[in-house]
Amino acid sequence: MLTARPELRGLEGKPLFGIFRHSRANFVGRQRTRGRRRGANMKDPVYWALLVGMSILLMEQGLPVRSQGDSQSDNRVMDNITVRQGETVFLRCAQGDVVTHTAWLNRSSILYAGEDKWSVDPRVSLVTLNQDEFTIKIESVDMADEGQYVCAVQTSSRPRTTSVHILVQVPPKIINLSKDLVVNEGSNVTLMCSASGKPEPSISWRLISASGDVASDDEYLEIPSISRQRAGTYECSAVNDIDTDVRTVDITVNYAPSVSEGRDVGVTLGQRGVLECEADAVPEADFEWYKDDRRVFGDFDGLEIVTSGSLSRLTFFNVSDGDYGNYTCVAINKLGSSNTSFLLYVVIEPTSSTLLQGPRAVQDGSGGGAVGVHAHSCLLLLVFLPFLLRF
Repeated sequence: MLTARPELRGLEGKPLFGIFRHSRANFVGRQRTRGRRRGANMKDPVYWALLVGMSILLMEQGLPVRSQGDSQSDNRVMDNITVRQGETVFLRCAQGDVVTHTAWLNRSSILYAGEDKWSVDPRVSLVTLNQDEFTIKIESVDMADEGQYVCAVQTSSRPRTTSVHILVQVPPKIINLSKDLVVNEGSNVTLMCSASGKPEPSISWRLISASGDVASDDEYLEIPSISRQRAGTYECSAVNDIDTDVRTVDITVNYAPSVSEGRDVGVTLGQRGVLECEADAVPEADFEWYKDDRRVFGDFDGLEIVTSGSLSRLTFFNVSDGDYGNYTCVAINKLGSSNTSFLLYVVIEPTSSTLLQGPRAVQDGSGGGAVGVHAHSCLLLLVFLPFLLRF
């Protein structure tokens, strides 16, 4: 931050004009003889106090107004200087052979009086001081440096001021953001995102997805009666002419289980059979298996229940007659439950006789006997057909 000494006096209590007079020794020396001839009034400390006071007054009133017909002063306004936060700015002031004393001021603070540095800010330094220009620089510019700067010059005839306004641009920074949320389906949700920066950044929200739809162009994002489809990661973007800042919020939506429809499974006696139950739920569901009204556990011989995430498997390693029947899978979480049913039914393994009978063969009953007799008759006809053809 740029600061000034408490009074417009030197370190040894001398008036400000004395410090100006001893600065720029080589340059001022060339003007000293000429200054003596122009009268003692130019060395009057009151004159310099008036000059600095006028500069301070102009700065407190805002941008200086151009002097019209004022023979006692010449006040000029330079174009604004726009600089980004963290960069370096150079302040240049034209001099001339008739200049005897010069100073750079910021509001009510004296930065440099000639070669003498008054500011205690290490970021401020002298670059050039000669009869052509008086230039200082300010490094790592921050918002506190924004404002008006005045170069006050004493010429042989009248004081002159040149003012310039520094505008500091600041990249956006998100300073307040909602935390990650876990809510139940149907709840009303409000997300908040605010940011600082100059120019003032614009805020937008979007749900990160394949479509990347914009959800809101405001600091607040309202989601009434949130559904499971609106769960996910929300991105807040703060944008201005300088840069962009992006942060995210995760929303988890809890909902009761929804179980996929069960699929019946046929298994041959003595073979392996698997029933699969899948449930969509947040948080993940716990699974229970039942045969009729009796709960089934996976710690019996030949039976195993394995659950991984949203899928539960009931495995029969060696299906017996007692395993066939109706089964129910129940998925449960803190918001509710859902179930589905399965039928484990018997599949008869084909025999050698049924293979001969073909795919349409029926394995039992009177129809099966008739088909069998017809098949044997056909075989006998094929055997004796060559003998019959000889006659």
